[in-house]
Amino acid sequence: MADKGVIHIVDDDDAMRDSLAFLLDTFGWTTSLWPSAESFLDHCDDARIDCVITDVRMPGLSGLDLVQRLNARGFTAPVIVMTGHGDIPLAVDAMKSGVVDFLEKPINDELLVRAVDIAVSKSRTSSADNPEARKVRERFENLSPRERDVLGGVVAGKPNKVIAFELGISPRTVEVYRAGLMSKTGAGSLSELVRMAVTAGI
Repeated sequence: MADKGVIHIVDDDDAMRDSLAFLLDTFGWTTSLWPSAESFLDHCDDARIDCVITDVRMPGLSGLDLVQRLNARGFTAPVIVMTGHGDIPLAVDAMKSGVVDFLEKPINDELLVRAVDIAVSKSRTSSADNPEARKVRERFENLSPRERDVLGGVVAGKPNKVIAFELGISPRTVEVYRAGLMSKTGAGSLSELVRMAVTAGI
């Protein structure tokens, strides 16, 4: 199988790095593994980089710190972040800093491979006016004001009870609005809904 590109995996978990490398190698990618953001930053200037996959929470520099350091260097290759269940707000901050996607742990193999394929493809054929972003924005234009209020809480990583308290409605009503958000936007999961909201500039 022809080499499709070089993917750099930054994670302090040895088993996670090895598992992701095995998966991506199987699909034709070449992988380079780094146990910390610091070690990657020390060597990335001289390396071929088609995509970076980094964990958000790591000792020393976090994944978000890494993204910010790369931005300061004028780094242009796509970055995908991996998050734990409670790290949605961090993932949103990372996407606002230029990350192209985020994946929740435990990582779904199919979603990871697809995310890397899409990230590298978009990077190589990028355009100033992304038609996919336009389509996403159009979906969110159909949301009611209250649905947008609930969406803001969801993107901020707030539980239903907190959203309900802040909006003066019941947690059950929040659940109904969340279900409506998923239906109207076509999102298949919470992670996808958050990604779409960030893409739409919400």
